[in-house]
Amino acid sequence: MEALIVYLLAGLGAGVGTGLAGLSAAAVIAPMLITFLGFDAYEAVAIALASDVLASAASAWVYGKNKNLDIKNGLVMMVAVLIFTMVGSYVASLLPDQTMGNFSVIMTFLLGIKFLILPVMTTKEAMGEKSLQRKIAESVVCGAVIGFICGFTGAGGGMMMLLILTSVMHYELKTAVGTSVFIMSFTAFTGAVSHVVIGGIPDLTALFFCVLFTFLFARWAAGFANKASAVTLNRIVGAFLAVLGIAMMIVRFF
Repeated sequence: MEALIVYLLAGLGAGVGTGLAGLSAAAVIAPMLITFLGFDAYEAVAIALASDVLASAASAWVYGKNKNLDIKNGLVMMVAVLIFTMVGSYVASLLPDQTMGNFSVIMTFLLGIKFLILPVMTTKEAMGEKSLQRKIAESVVCGAVIGFICGFTGAGGGMMMLLILTSVMHYELKTAVGTSVFIMSFTAFTGAVSHVVIGGIPDLTALFFCVLFTFLFARWAAGFANKASAVTLNRIVGAFLAVLGIAMMIVRFF
């Protein structure tokens, strides 16, 4: 019963984070499985990535149905993210320690504060003013930065995509989240497969319930987000990220 409650809460946090803000489920599920149920870190990440695949794909479908998804630039960015994730992982393997190990936890909190204080109010019309060449160039450069950071720190992919898509590429918030979950569905699948191949099949009970709960809450959150106004969505995303960041800092540092 205790394990089921942890699976439910992990799926709730991961699903809402994915559907609402395009976050990776690994940022929530893995720490909870490790902290409260004593899972091996590698197995916990495998379960989290597997949960991320279906939740991100379902969220991307909802955002796409509501015309809040940039597939063309998303595909370009995805290729850059995947390539430079491998580069970042290789560079990290050459270093004595992970100097940026707590990066994603702290940045989750700061990103939440950013959305509360400086909401993203870019419109789709403003996004359309950029030329196709500029959009592609930005997608490649930003994808490379996101991928390298993900490979180097081992986390933070969805969070970094949301930050760069809104702050650097000036995406409208809903389109940024939709594009983020679209990319994450592919990167999570790649990561999940590699973890299973290397580490074997994870605990099937934990896998089933984490995938199920994350999918259900992500589907609900994505539907809610696409109906909310820009002001409301900024406030909710900001508050959610700030609270999630505080919770993860408490678990990690205390």
